[in-house]
Order: sequence, then C-alpha cells, then structure tokens
Amino acid sequence: MNEFNLKAAGWDQDPMRLERSQAVANGIINIIPLSDDMTVLEYGSGTGLTSFLLKDHVKEITMMDNSAEMVKIMNKKILDSGVTNLKTVFFDLEKDKWEGRKFDIIITQMVLHHILDYKSIIKKFHQMLNPEGYMAIADLYSEDGSFHGEGFKGHRGFDIVKLTSEIRTMNFDIISANKCFSINKRIRRTVMKQFDLFLLLAKKLNK
Repeated sequence: MNEFNLKAAGWDQDPMRLERSQAVANGIINIIPLSDDMTVLEYGSGTGLTSFLLKDHVKEITMMDNSAEMVKIMNKKILDSGVTNLKTVFFDLEKDKWEGRKFDIIITQMVLHHILDYKSIIKKFHQMLNPEGYMAIADLYSEDGSFHGEGFKGHRGFDIVKLTSEIRTMNFDIISANKCFSINKRIRRTVMKQFDLFLLLAKKLNK
C-alpha cells in the first residue's frame, strides 16, 4: 500500500506542514510574477495545502497525487470550501506519460527526494510546461539520512549546487535557490535536529 494512504487522514493535523507550505507559497508569490490567467500543477500535492494558499493568485490549479486517500481528502476540502479553481487528478507521473494540458507553473514540495529517477521527472516537467513556464521545487538540502531513518530508499536531500547544475542541462534557467524553511524533528528520544529546505525556482528555456 502507498505509505501516504496511511498518513492522509492525519496529514493536516500537524501545524508544521501548514507553516512549511506557507513559506513555500510566499517564496513563489514573492518571486514568480503570478497572474489570474496562469494555470498551475502541484505535483505530489498531498492534501493540497500549498495549492489552497496559492488559489487566489492564479486562474486554476491541478493537484496531482498518486495516493488515492490524499486525493479523496483534497476532493472533500474542495467540496467543503466551495472553491471553483482547484481540481484533482489521481495520477502516477513516475510510471505514466502525461497526455493532458500544459501548465504555466509546476510546483512540487518535499516530493523529489522520494523519487529515485528525479531527473526523469524534471524532464517531464519541462515537457509539461508552456513556453517560458516556471518550475518551483521545495525540498531538503543534503542530510545524513536521519530525516527518514533506516530503510528509506530515496535521496538524502540534495546538494543544491549539483542539482542546479543538473537542472540547467535540462533547458531551465535558474532564477533562485535559497533556504525557505527549517524543520525541527526528533530523531531519537532525546535528540532534536534541524533540517533545512530550499526553494528552487527555474524558468523553462525553449531550445
């Protein structure tokens, strides 16, 4: 079973997740020139916290996730709030090719380090963006593996210099890559540790 199906019901109960999404949303609002004719994709949207924070700044946001339970919660939040410019899609972009519409902005938060072939996903983002579209990636800086602990098969965060270099080779122009948030997490009974997140903003080059 998708591990996030198990976490979905209690996801919004952790106030840190809303604070993190607010930091990411503010970073996007402050740097990307958002407008009411823009369409957005949030990839790995979870319960849609970031999209709900951005909904009044753009025309429409599609929230994509491969967890059926996360999508179910997003649909309930949309229904309860009466929001008309948010929609959901249950889709696994790692496994399948997106044949739908293109977007002006693609956002992903704390998702990339779960994806083994993250370069493939970024290349898909490039294909899914409109000309001169924007990409926003929020994720962990390199860490020692204690964020998820033993058994985690993803990436231990990212070396931001290496990641920006890789993204440039995929026909993106890097706009900014800066720290946007810190998570204080208990990794052992008596040990608290700080993990920093970056927000990387890039613009599609049409080569």
